[in-house]
Amino acid sequence: MVKTMKNLYSEDAFTGLEAAIVLIAFVVVAAVFSYVVLGAGFFTTQTAQATVHTGVAQASSSLEIVGNVMGIAVDPASNRLTFINTSVALTAGGTAMDLTQMVISYSDSKGGRIASIPNATAGIAECEADTILSANHDAADNRWCVSQKINDLGTNNNLLEPNEIWVLSIGMPPTAQINQKITVNMQPAVGAVLPITRTIPGGLNYVQAIY
Repeated sequence: MVKTMKNLYSEDAFTGLEAAIVLIAFVVVAAVFSYVVLGAGFFTTQTAQATVHTGVAQASSSLEIVGNVMGIAVDPASNRLTFINTSVALTAGGTAMDLTQMVISYSDSKGGRIASIPNATAGIAECEADTILSANHDAADNRWCVSQKINDLGTNNNLLEPNEIWVLSIGMPPTAQINQKITVNMQPAVGAVLPITRTIPGGLNYVQAIY
């Protein structure tokens, strides 16, 4: 019986071209995978940076109360506040803030609520609170204004700047009566809400601090 010799060259060989194709395929897959990973990393980094920048902007754009909150009752016999005066300034290291964009809201324990008290003046010009906020106004007439600017820096503008103190006069609705707990929220365009919660005393004078 004649045994045939196996042709060593008859089997398929792994040619250099095939090896190159496989290598290219691996490189392409690795490149796509790297692009996806890097893209996800860049997106995460950008999101983290945006969060940090937003946090810094929020932290550096905050108001604080300076001194007492004063309640003014133009007619003390009516047993209700006409308006309150509160002095505000920027927190330490804060950036200048445009108060024309600030929203002031009001609520009290008697159910009185004003979602947005309008600004009584064009821009943030100083006002005479006693004349603008009268004793006979109703809830629809509530408004606020800047009655005094202390240590005003530079030109007269709408920006509350570092080291400045502005006195805000905020009109109260008819429900702001004696023994009522009131809350006034100041919401700047950028920054945290500044809540002012006070209780109107049981007896009113023309001017008194409220706590």
